[in-house]
Amino acid sequence: MTDTSVIAEPHAGGIGPGRLVLVVGPSGAGKDTLLGLAKAVCADSSDIVFPRRLITREASASEDNQQVSAEAFQLAVAGGDYAMHWEAHGHRYGLSRAIDDDIRAGRTVIANVSRTVIAAARRSYANVAVVSITAPPDVLAARLAARARASDGLLAQRLARTVDETTATPDFTIVNSGSADYHARQLARIIRGERWDPGNEGKDANVGD
Repeated sequence: MTDTSVIAEPHAGGIGPGRLVLVVGPSGAGKDTLLGLAKAVCADSSDIVFPRRLITREASASEDNQQVSAEAFQLAVAGGDYAMHWEAHGHRYGLSRAIDDDIRAGRTVIANVSRTVIAAARRSYANVAVVSITAPPDVLAARLAARARASDGLLAQRLARTVDETTATPDFTIVNSGSADYHARQLARIIRGERWDPGNEGKDANVGD
């Protein structure tokens, strides 16, 4: 299955000085879980922003997203209301242009996005960090089967989804196969720009830049 993506008009030199942290990874990797936990860890930092995505499918308890109709989404696209938007699994996803204001104000913005937006994001923003959250294939399959969200489409199609990895090389990788709290702390450290030796923090740590 292929995805399409669009980032609003490129900006010469890139939008800054704030930082854009893009979280990517396959379905079932646990991105929303780790993002939710990391958000709680970073709750005392007013310069860290977790914007809500707008999606043309039914909202779920596991995601902090805003549901919009296909018609409303298209109107927003036509009006230039999205900093970036993309299509995956038959649904459309978008991030408000408000993230550009946050980044111009020097804040750090964290968003769960499609890997297809990475190349364009690196051209449009001055300071981009990409965090890949993944898990072993059997773990991905088990999590997707347990979730059983009808709007997700066929399990086999989600597991088989591919993108051009040459344009989506991450700066950090978290293998989310251990404690969710532990991996959320890893993510929070990346968001805060902290550095450490993952070899000293347990065998399930796999973060680097």
